[in-house]
Amino acid sequence: MRLVMMGSGTFAEPTFLALLQGRHPVVGLVTQPDRPVGQERGSTRQTGRGMKTIADEHHIPIIQPDSINTGEGMLQLAALQPDLLVVAAYGQILSRDVLAVPPQGGINVHASLLPKYRGAAPVAWAIYHGETQTGVTIIRMSVALDAGDILAQEVVEIGRDETAGELEADLAEVGARLAVKVIDQIAAGPVQGVKQYKTQATKAPKLTKEHGLIDWSRPGRDVCNQIRAMQPWPTAYSFWHRQGQEPMRLIIYRATLSSPHFPPPKEGFTRGLEAGEILALTDKSQLFVAAGDQTLVHIQELQPAGKRRMLVADFLRGHPPQPGDRLGPGPN
Repeated sequence: MRLVMMGSGTFAEPTFLALLQGRHPVVGLVTQPDRPVGQERGSTRQTGRGMKTIADEHHIPIIQPDSINTGEGMLQLAALQPDLLVVAAYGQILSRDVLAVPPQGGINVHASLLPKYRGAAPVAWAIYHGETQTGVTIIRMSVALDAGDILAQEVVEIGRDETAGELEADLAEVGARLAVKVIDQIAAGPVQGVKQYKTQATKAPKLTKEHGLIDWSRPGRDVCNQIRAMQPWPTAYSFWHRQGQEPMRLIIYRATLSSPHFPPPKEGFTRGLEAGEILALTDKSQLFVAAGDQTLVHIQELQPAGKRRMLVADFLRGHPPQPGDRLGPGPN
C-alpha cells in the first residue's frame, strides 16, 4: 500500500519516521510551505529535525502547496499515486476531492480522546481545563474537522506539572505506534470504525498570543494549568504594576499552587489577598501571587521583557516587591 505522509512540526515527525521504517512504501511528503523564521505554524511551535530534512534523508518526494485543495495541489498529490493519506498536524483541512484521490482515503493522528478537543490545539486545551487524562485517536478522515470514525484510541495520563510541549512529545510517540497498527489493519482488509457523537464534542481552537494573558481572578489551580498549557507557545504572561513606573511584562514559565495558610510577608505589605497581589518572603527569594480563590500561586521561573529567562530569586534581587505591587493586565 502506497502511503503519502501529510504533516508539519514535531508532532508529525515520529509518525513519519515510523512509516519510513514500516513495510509499506512512503511515496511522498506533503508539508506546509517554507516560511520566514518566527512564522512557523504548529500546535506548539516546537523545533525538531524538520519534516523536509527527514524526507530528504530518505529520498522522499516533497510537495508544499499553499493549499492542497486547489487544482494544482490535487494534481501534485495524484501524481504520487497514493493508496492512503496519513495526516498528523498538517494544518490544512482536506476537501472531499482531496480525500477522494487515494482509494483508501486518509487517516488522521489526533492528540486527544475524540470527540473531546477537536481542533488545532488539543494538548494545550486539555491541560488548560485541568484534565488528568488525554490520549491519541486515529480516525478515518472526513470533511468535517476531526469528526471521522474512530479506528484506534489510547489513553495517556497527564503529569501534574507537565507542560503542553512535554505532553505533546509523549503523545507523538503513541500516535506513531497506533498509526502503524491501523495501517496494517487497513492493508489486511476492511476496518470498521466507531462513530463519534457530535453531542460529546468539545473544541480546541488554535492558540493566539492573547490566550497567554493571565486573569488572576481565576482560581489558583486554573492559573497554574494555564501556565503549563501555554508552553512552549504562546507562553503565559502578566504585567507587574509598580507605583510610579510603567508596567513590566513578565513571561511566566513555571509556577505551582501553594497553601493559602502562608507565613506573613514582610512588614508593610497588605494582608488582604486581592487577586494579583504580590507577596514575597523577607529573604526575597520567593514570589507568591494571590489568585481569585484566596490561594497563592508560587512563581518559580520567569522572563522580564527584554531579558533572559531566570529563576525568581535572581529576578527579585533586582526587583524587590513594594507594598501595593500587583500582577494584572497591561496598560491598555
